[in-house]
Amino acid sequence: MPSGAKGELALQEKYGTADRARIFYARQVRNELNIRMQEFIAQQEMFFLSTADSTGACDCSFRAGPPGFVRVLDNKTLLYPELAGNGIMASLGNIHENPHIAILFMDFATSRVGLHVNGAASILENEEAAERLLGQSGGSMSRESISKVSSERWVLIEVQEAFMHCAKHVPSFVRRPGTIDWSKESTDCKKQDFFGIG
Repeated sequence: MPSGAKGELALQEKYGTADRARIFYARQVRNELNIRMQEFIAQQEMFFLSTADSTGACDCSFRAGPPGFVRVLDNKTLLYPELAGNGIMASLGNIHENPHIAILFMDFATSRVGLHVNGAASILENEEAAERLLGQSGGSMSRESISKVSSERWVLIEVQEAFMHCAKHVPSFVRRPGTIDWSKESTDCKKQDFFGIG
């Protein structure tokens, strides 16, 4: 189990939370995804993604897709598609320089619980990802079904830490009916001038 970064440890001592932190590390933090974590991920439609470049400059982004868009390959490995429309490459550029990655899955609609996943990421082209998915599916998935995902490439994550984000202070959101076309890049839906920058 991790003992915490130096900054964490210093602040735990300063603010008197070291015992609480040690209990959390021992009971909650895992170096793999247990079955319930895997099931939770398979139900999620979004996550927040944190990356940093080689100098440590950070970027936080958002990813979404239909339930199951993040594929659990095994208890140590996740795979998610980079869908059409991501031309800036901020997150992927960071991953190219620095594999450290942090993901936060949040279930705002039902449990209000989150799941932190920290690990090492790498970029896979579609053909490489298809081979991984075909090998993992045990024959239940065809190459055609994989090709229907409108991914430009995929990100593979080797899980190093997984732990819960508790429901305290997490708002409860009500789902609104509607559909999202995951297969196309549309300039109409991007709202690119929402902040009036031009």
